[in-house]
Amino acid sequence: MLETSVPSGAENPARTQREPKYWGLKQHLLDMLRSLPPGSPIPTERALAAEFDVSRTTVRQALAELTVEGRLLRVQGKGTFAAKPKVAQRLQLTGYTEDMLAQGRQPTSRLLEVIEEPADQELASLLGTRPSATVLRLRRLRLADGEPMAIETTHLPLSRFRGLTGRLESGGSLYQVLRESFGVEMGYAEETIETALASPEEAELLGADVGLPMLLLSRHSFDTEGRPVEWVRSIYRGDRYKFVARLNPPA
Repeated sequence: MLETSVPSGAENPARTQREPKYWGLKQHLLDMLRSLPPGSPIPTERALAAEFDVSRTTVRQALAELTVEGRLLRVQGKGTFAAKPKVAQRLQLTGYTEDMLAQGRQPTSRLLEVIEEPADQELASLLGTRPSATVLRLRRLRLADGEPMAIETTHLPLSRFRGLTGRLESGGSLYQVLRESFGVEMGYAEETIETALASPEEAELLGADVGLPMLLLSRHSFDTEGRPVEWVRSIYRGDRYKFVARLNPPA
């Protein structure tokens, strides 16, 4: 049975409160995970509840937090496993393909949809075109070593990049195509990172639970001449991905 009480005699009243049962179980599981290689199966909810004398609700809460933190990987119909370390990606103006190759992972993509549509006023402003001008929308599922990582939706002005989809091979680098076929040299980008919850469709595509916290990235990219190239919305699995930035003091 988990020991959840705080030692008596503590002077701070807050420390005399009982520790939540799920928290104690979570710490036990963290200790166990430190000695397990990635992919190792975790005991079932029923087994954990019996071993630690807690309810299955308590077990689910501990497992849910460890899953969100990227310590556990839950595979529907198969069980729960010790997760691989999160993919640590530096924030820089490179494409997904280049990022994964630099980390020794094999990037692949699945093209979900290619749509030509009129730009609304906001999108037209972002892409430097007129409202109602046709833009190209590419929606791709991004994978690393076969594992779903992100759903990426890219918008580009069609007038500038006609014939792009015919040159973009499955799993290929968009930035490479833009550079080699259209002479585009990327100059800089403005990127924001927020949190979001996975929709049912996004959860299914990413192999995650509905409502799992996600990292939502919005990137507005420009070429070396300052012309808008793309506007991208990407949603990454928060349990498998993290971003790293190098911070320098102001000049």
